[in-house]
This record gives sequence, C-alpha cells and structure tokens, in this order.
Amino acid sequence: MTKTVEFLFDVGSPTAYLAYRRLPAIVARTGASLDYRPVLLGGIFKATGNAPPGVIAARGRWMNIDMARYAAREGITLAMNPDFPINTITLMRLLTAARGTADFVPLLETLFAAMWQNPRNLADPAVLAATLAAAGFDPALWLARAAEADVKAALVAATEDAVARGVFGAPSFFVGDAFFFGQDRLDWVEAALQG
Repeated sequence: MTKTVEFLFDVGSPTAYLAYRRLPAIVARTGASLDYRPVLLGGIFKATGNAPPGVIAARGRWMNIDMARYAAREGITLAMNPDFPINTITLMRLLTAARGTADFVPLLETLFAAMWQNPRNLADPAVLAATLAAAGFDPALWLARAAEADVKAALVAATEDAVARGVFGAPSFFVGDAFFFGQDRLDWVEAALQG
C-alpha cells in the first residue's frame, strides 16, 4: 500500500519553500504520494496564538542562517524576499482554486519561485498579474477564481482543519496520523513513509 505525505504549506514561508524543494526526492525514494494542502499561515498563527519566528530578533537572525545552511547542503537556490513578510491570502486562494487541476503544480512552482528564488512582491496586484502572465496563466481568470466565495470558504476550512489537527505553523506534514512540523523534520517524514 502506497503511503501519502500531506504537505500543509503557505508560500509565504521560506521553510515551506525549502520543504517543497526537498519533498520530490523523498517521494521518489519512498514511492509515496504527495498531497499538497494550501493553508493560510496567518490564520493558523491567529488561531493558535503562535507568531512568526522573526518576531524575536535573535531567533530570526538564527533562522536565516539555518535556512541558508539547509539550502546550501541541499543545493537549493534560496533568496530572501526583501518584501517579506508578504500577505499571502490571494496567493493561497489561487492555489486553493487550482487544487485538483492540472494547473496546480505549475502554479505552485510559479508562486514559490517568485517568492524565494527570484523574489518579487507578490502582494502587489500588478506584480502578481505580471508573474502569472509570464508563466502562461491568464491573470484575470485566476484572480477571479481566487475571489469566488467557495474558494475563500475552502481555504478557511482547510486552515481550520489544520488547526483542529494540531498544526501551529508551516510547513507541517502528516503521514497517516503522525504529525511533523518544520522542513528540518523531513528525515522523520521519510522514515515514516518507509516504515
């Protein structure tokens, strides 16, 4: 029986980006399937009383060094976004609208790359529209989909479900009922998939 790793993420998280880049190799090694689960990190923080690591200056500095170490070790291009933190609600609604379609993975790649590989201010509607268009997406179509009530409700529901399952940040992972937090726990995710 093939195991599945659920990947709960927000594209505004640089550690979720690192996990996103590392997961395909893990899936290939384990024969697992990958279930992408867009959630709104700001909503999770609000519901759980958590806060971004950068709120504590020393922790933020350490985390930047730690992420750079992981990126270097794994051969991942990571460029900190000068506009960070970015409000990602529209981005996560776009991904929620695309979930289950053939456009999901290309859209996810476009957004993660524009956040953490070739950083842009995706909170700026003109920049977002240009980024989508350059990747071959119709910005008007996708932004209209992201504004639909059912898409907004689906993102809220996914975020609430994540909190109900014990999620307090991103990236988070589930293998069955086993919960793992942080891209630095991917070795445990891989072990769970192999076990």
